[in-house]
Amino acid sequence: MTRPPVPPFGYDDAVRKVRMAEDAWNTRDPAKVALAYTPDTRWRNRSEFLSGRAEVEAFLTRKWAKENGYRLIKEIWCHGEDRIAVRFCYEWHDAGGQWYRAHGNENWLFDAEGYMAVRHASINDVPIADRERLFLWPQGPRPEDHPGLSELGL
Repeated sequence: MTRPPVPPFGYDDAVRKVRMAEDAWNTRDPAKVALAYTPDTRWRNRSEFLSGRAEVEAFLTRKWAKENGYRLIKEIWCHGEDRIAVRFCYEWHDAGGQWYRAHGNENWLFDAEGYMAVRHASINDVPIADRERLFLWPQGPRPEDHPGLSELGL
């Protein structure tokens, strides 16, 4: 079974793949998100190294238990035939109500069926005040008319 769009990626397909990933992550559904990766996917997320969908799903479950109010925007940086690089920001708050904006970059490698086989993510969290929040849509996918990172000056 394939997960379109599949390599080789043209620009429009790569942009669509990025938005599909953003929309999936904004569901905060670890089982659904994990299905976008190969069964033997390899990840580096900050200082964690993961291998396989089960580890990805467990990681995402832990992540979203901690990161309340999570809202994400991804933007394509560049792409190749089977690779996509993105930059992203997401906002979240901890159990005490402190808001953060996470800034990061990801490098993705896809298999021939369109599943992500490798993901490398570098991420930094910056504390922000509630009044500094920019991602204010209701929980779930970002509305089509909501500005992206470049439009927001991020």
